[in-house]
Amino acid sequence: MGKSKGTAGAKVARLPKKKCCVSTKKCGRCPLRMLKEGTLPPGYTVKKRKLVKVSAKAGRKSGEKAA
Repeated sequence: MGKSKGTAGAKVARLPKKKCCVSTKKCGRCPLRMLKEGTLPPGYTVKKRKLVKVSAKAGRKSGEKAA
């Protein structure tokens, strides 16, 4: 029972937490820290201290009426 046989020394991308824990010392997986450093995975952003997936659609909002 030991280590799995894979590529030795391969770095696995750490996914951010779903929500910021608002600690004084930011943890390694804090979405706010990752956003600032630019290490957030593509397709994700942070809104109101929560990790959200960016949608591909950038049309009008559901509440707006057509002119």
